[in-house]
Parts: sequence; C-alpha cells; structure tokens
Amino acid sequence: MNNEMAYLLGMITGNGEVQRGANETTIVVEIPHKKLETEFQKDVGIYVKASVTDIREILEPLLGTGLTFTQNANVSYVSFRKLNEDYLVREILRYIGAATSHDNVRISSEVYDFTLDERKQFIKGFADVTGYIRRSNYAYTEPQYRVYFEIPQNWGLVVDFCNLLKSVDIPVQNIDWGHPNMRDGNLKKYNEGKPDFWKKEHQVKVWALEYNPIGFAVLHKQEALDYFANEHKVFIERQGKEPSDVTHRYYWEIVKRNKEKPIHPGEDDEFIPEEIRGNHYDSWKEIAKDLGYKED
Repeated sequence: MNNEMAYLLGMITGNGEVQRGANETTIVVEIPHKKLETEFQKDVGIYVKASVTDIREILEPLLGTGLTFTQNANVSYVSFRKLNEDYLVREILRYIGAATSHDNVRISSEVYDFTLDERKQFIKGFADVTGYIRRSNYAYTEPQYRVYFEIPQNWGLVVDFCNLLKSVDIPVQNIDWGHPNMRDGNLKKYNEGKPDFWKKEHQVKVWALEYNPIGFAVLHKQEALDYFANEHKVFIERQGKEPSDVTHRYYWEIVKRNKEKPIHPGEDDEFIPEEIRGNHYDSWKEIAKDLGYKED
C-alpha cells in the first residue's frame, strides 16, 4: 500500500463505478459539482479541470496509463481502463470485493490497518468525490461551518466511514440519516401524502475545523474549507475559548436530552436495514450506535 493507492481507493469507494468486462475493467469516478459557481463566484467547472491536473499527477504514475476526463455542467468524470489480469486491477478488486459502485461497496477491514498517512489519503480521496463545504452548511448559527459527505442509501458505508474518521481522531458532529425519524421526524411530509419523502441519501457532517488538517485535492473545495474553518476558529477564539475544546468532541462525550418524536409508519420499511428495522429513534446518535459507530 502507498498514499496514491489509498487515495484512489477512497475515490472509488466514495463515488466510483466498476465495470467488469470479459478482458478489461473500466473504473469511472464521478465528481459532482452541485453548483455552477463556487462560494467565491468562480466557475466550478474550471476549478475541477485544474484539480484534475493535480489528481493526474497523483494517480497516473500509479496507474501506468492516462486518466480520461469528461465534464458537463453538473458533474465531471475521471476514468481509466486496464486488463483484468493487471496487478492494480486485481488489488482494487481485492479491496472492494464484489462491489460495483458506491451503492453496495464497503470499506475493507484492511483499510483500518493502513498507516495513519494512508488512512488520511483514503479519506481525502473519498471526500473529493462525496464532500461539500459551503456557507449554508452551518450548525446553529453562522459561522459554525461544517463539511458534509453525501453517501447513498448504503447504511454500512456510513458507519465504515465514520469509524475511519474516528481512527484518525476526527469526530462526527451529526449524521442526517435517510430514516423516517430523522428526515420526517414530525410526519409533516407523511401527512402531506408523501410517505417516502425520507428515502434520501445519508449526510455525515463534520466541523470544517476538524476536517481541515486532511483537506481536499479539489481546489474549490479546499479554498472554501480554508476560509470557513478559519471563520469558525476566529468566532470561537473571540469567546475566549480554545477551538478544540468546542469542536473536538464525540457524540458519546456530550450529554444532551433528546426531544421525543412521534412514531412514523415508515419505521418498518424494508428500505431500512434489518438490524434496526422497526425501531423508533429520537436521535441520530441512537441509530449510529446501533449500526456500529460508537466508542468501543
């Protein structure tokens, strides 16, 4: 293992698609834009093109082949193709198993045994294709800014990623689960005749200050991260507090009473993993604990 391979595995795990052919394997990684402009009124597409130059420098020596880059208004793609018997392909498939995309992939247990630097590079690769940082994503009031990572309805991958963050000592501030008690906790959408409204992607949220030491290779994300993390840092320091005392806390270190939520008919939906299906939850923390993101 090396940093470049760890970064590539992070990208594939976060938002990749593996297309296995009879003789060749094609791997496509999607880099969503979300917006046409960055937080600083600059074109996202141009930033991503510039970022791909850096990504190529990281990956092409490892791949031994060129990366193909395509782009439209809302998303960019990087891809490569290699023979099935190629060593790199066999290593990638060893780590992701039978997975074909982020919908069914899990983070291999071997990743947790990577060196600290390699785990950080895996997280950076994952973040470049799933992570977002923007002014609107704050907790409570500005400027308490967060990075959020969008993960599809792959419940296990959420817990894997949270535990990988824990392994490099980055606490999760919140998980917006695609669960009826979280996404429609007061049954508003259900009562409007939208019973499946809650079936959305999961969002893992981390303080920008906590994530900043790892960062992004995608330039417009890193620029925003630096700016918003510093805004939060200054905000905390002006209150006479140490930033880490405020942001560096795991949910099991915080005592807070949960507001009781009404029972939602969707709690029994087969969309929810069997191990928690039928359970009622008043907090994202209870789901996280039951699925395996916890202190021990």
